[in-house]
Amino acid sequence: MHQEPTSAINASTRYCAVYGWPIRHSASPAMQNAGLASLGLDWRYLAFEVHPDLLGEALAGARAMKFIGLNLTVPHKLLAVNRVDLLDDSARLWGAVNTVRFEGRLPSGAWRPLGELDPSAALEIRSQGFNTDAEAITRSLEEDLGLRLEGLAAVVLGAGGAGRVAALKLAAEGASRLWLVNRTAEKAATVAREINHLYPSVKTQLGYPAEAVDLILNATSLGLKASDALPLDEAVFPLPRARTVYDMIYRPAETPLLAKARQAGCQAANGLGMLLYQGARALEIWTGRPAPIDIMRKALKENVYGHV
Repeated sequence: MHQEPTSAINASTRYCAVYGWPIRHSASPAMQNAGLASLGLDWRYLAFEVHPDLLGEALAGARAMKFIGLNLTVPHKLLAVNRVDLLDDSARLWGAVNTVRFEGRLPSGAWRPLGELDPSAALEIRSQGFNTDAEAITRSLEEDLGLRLEGLAAVVLGAGGAGRVAALKLAAEGASRLWLVNRTAEKAATVAREINHLYPSVKTQLGYPAEAVDLILNATSLGLKASDALPLDEAVFPLPRARTVYDMIYRPAETPLLAKARQAGCQAANGLGMLLYQGARALEIWTGRPAPIDIMRKALKENVYGHV
């Protein structure tokens, strides 16, 4: 079993949370609470369903209640860029926020993470946005699929917050060719223009390729529900043309896309590794301490698969 909290909730317990719409599928509370317990912290990690129109109010509420920090998932990652007080280099680079740290200003004028302070000592509280998704994506692709990212040819499905970051990060890591597929073509075209500007050596196109690729990466939400259509148009691009398939969705553990990919002989992986590494880095940002990766991984596997 994963690590249990070290004490019952009391009047001194501090809080972190994840905001999403929807959120009930999230395994982040299981992972983060196991990590917090392992570190011996009297903190708890919660999950809240927050409509995108109310994100600003929800961020203000967490600050008013002196939360340690937040994770943000679909559809808040792009919206939050203009709703936090300042951005870390990672959030500026990738243009999306998935982690928020609340910081307090001391009488000396210095700002410190709220998790390091007695909250009553903070004269003022601000929010700083970070992006821990980009590094998590590539680490998971390398570890779970054994991919070498330099020279990679990939189809990225989705050009929203997660898809945009994934495409930009693959380009930054030296991918040679990227095909961007999105329901709204103009959104994919905007990401393609960004890549062409920042990484002109990467050949970036819209739509599906006529040739085989190393990777199909699903960054859409299609697959969260059993009734969802496939995010891939197999009539245009048959799955056997891809060597590997990665679905950022981790619940269900095997989406219809992953099931079909394995049937087609592709190596396939879900987004559990990405969730683990982005969450571990978020925990480090909040606590200033190394994350207990193995304990967090075990808690995730128990929560998603029902076993380690």
